[in-house]
Amino acid sequence: MDRRDFVRMGLAAGGAATLGRAEGALPTAKAASSILDAGILQQQEQMAANKLTSHSLTSQYLARIGSIDKSGPRINSIIEINPEALKIAREMDRERLLRKLRGPLHGIPVLLKDNIATADRMSTSAGSLALAGIRAARDAHIVAQLRAAGAVIIGKTNLSEWANMRSTHSVSGWSARGGLTRNPYSLDRNCSGSSSGSGAAVAAGLATLAVGTETDGSIVSPASICGVVGIKPTMGLLSRSGIIPIAHSQDTAGPMARSVTDAALMLAAMSGVDANDAATQASAGRIGDYAAALQTNSLQGKRLGVARNFFGTNDDLDNAIEKALAVLKAQGAELVDVTVPNTDKYSSSEFEVLLHEFKSDLAAYLQDYAPNAPVKNMADIIAFNKQHHKQEMPYFGQEHLESAESKGGLDSKEYLEALANNRRYSRDEGIDQVMKEHKLDALVAPTGGPAWLTDFINGDHYGGSFSSPAAVAGYPHITVPAGYVHGLPVGLSFVGGAYSEAALIGMAYAFEQATRHRRAPQFPASVSLAVR
Repeated sequence: MDRRDFVRMGLAAGGAATLGRAEGALPTAKAASSILDAGILQQQEQMAANKLTSHSLTSQYLARIGSIDKSGPRINSIIEINPEALKIAREMDRERLLRKLRGPLHGIPVLLKDNIATADRMSTSAGSLALAGIRAARDAHIVAQLRAAGAVIIGKTNLSEWANMRSTHSVSGWSARGGLTRNPYSLDRNCSGSSSGSGAAVAAGLATLAVGTETDGSIVSPASICGVVGIKPTMGLLSRSGIIPIAHSQDTAGPMARSVTDAALMLAAMSGVDANDAATQASAGRIGDYAAALQTNSLQGKRLGVARNFFGTNDDLDNAIEKALAVLKAQGAELVDVTVPNTDKYSSSEFEVLLHEFKSDLAAYLQDYAPNAPVKNMADIIAFNKQHHKQEMPYFGQEHLESAESKGGLDSKEYLEALANNRRYSRDEGIDQVMKEHKLDALVAPTGGPAWLTDFINGDHYGGSFSSPAAVAGYPHITVPAGYVHGLPVGLSFVGGAYSEAALIGMAYAFEQATRHRRAPQFPASVSLAVR
């Protein structure tokens, strides 16, 4: 089967238009130093030419996990290997021989963050010992979508425990069950959170694709810091069913990949209406043709708002992003300096909403997906951590869990007012306002600062972030590698209105192809400050 035949297969899941209709949009697969560092298209071409099988590809990734993740530099991004991975890969190879191909993800190895339920022999624990060994009652909806698309789930990635919603002094990328994930671009530095393992694993070439989840920054921040592409979609484009929650008003899963192409194809596979998640009903008829969006001229004529109130935290970062802005302009975009308004008016109310929803949503998840777990609610988890404090709290406490437990229900005045405030100032008087006022196609800004030194004494110390406006609004946000600061990756963000993923993917792809900033990590123990 040649590439044209493969292209005509179309996307297998998510209701997107077929790749056959978007054939001209797909890039030609580029050579990679290793098939393990390659993307979906090159791996599929090798399998179509009978030079590669899903079983051999999966076996090579598992061997690389052993040599890089569990020994050697010890990235420690994988919390558990799927014992059925090779069996699934063999089945995908059998279907290929029968010409029963499901789409671009057929036989492609994928890693899932360990807060995404899988009805198999793996745990779904959010990194907590309280859920270690607990198998989910059924697959999360997005997992079912990936399986239907032919993906090979090869394991779970480590994360910041409880998706970084545990302590005021947390260390991102650490969980009691998984330990600390280290940054492949500088082993003494942090991967950010909470999708730390997913970002590090994709960057290190431990799978073709990974899934992260985000409430505020947990996809785009580790993607930026680990030098990969991350897409936080519109809230409700992907189902939340079967994902250990923080807050239903902001939670979403999203793809993390080494290229915009791979992230776009994965997003299409995971998208789709879920009868068990009411928020997905609004996506019916609004799922974009993400493959067709992969055009190198997508920046031509676009009017982009440069969110200047998210600059100024790091001079070297600003210099890297100014160079990225010059590329956008050279590719035909019109740049307009803007200020995203009212970003200071929902920081406290956002956290109020998260605390209220965390308490309620977590109890509902445990009842539905983990009925056999020894913990049933937030109070049980707090008690478990106290009982196992040496294992669970050697570095930091559980202040956020305790704060969440103290909150009332979702009918409380405090919660409802905070939620209304969030929506007003992040949407109507936030992103929507600035985009309408300046007639913008998207907002751009630095995703965040370069990776910081991991510090178990003082906790995390972020260097700025552009995540909150889109996170609180529930709008899409894409980050793409935009250069390096002292050898550490930094990302450029594209943010738009609800369901503007296809347009953002096109712009991100055009920027990526014009710059090709991403380079594979070399796992240094540290970085040299002499390198700018």
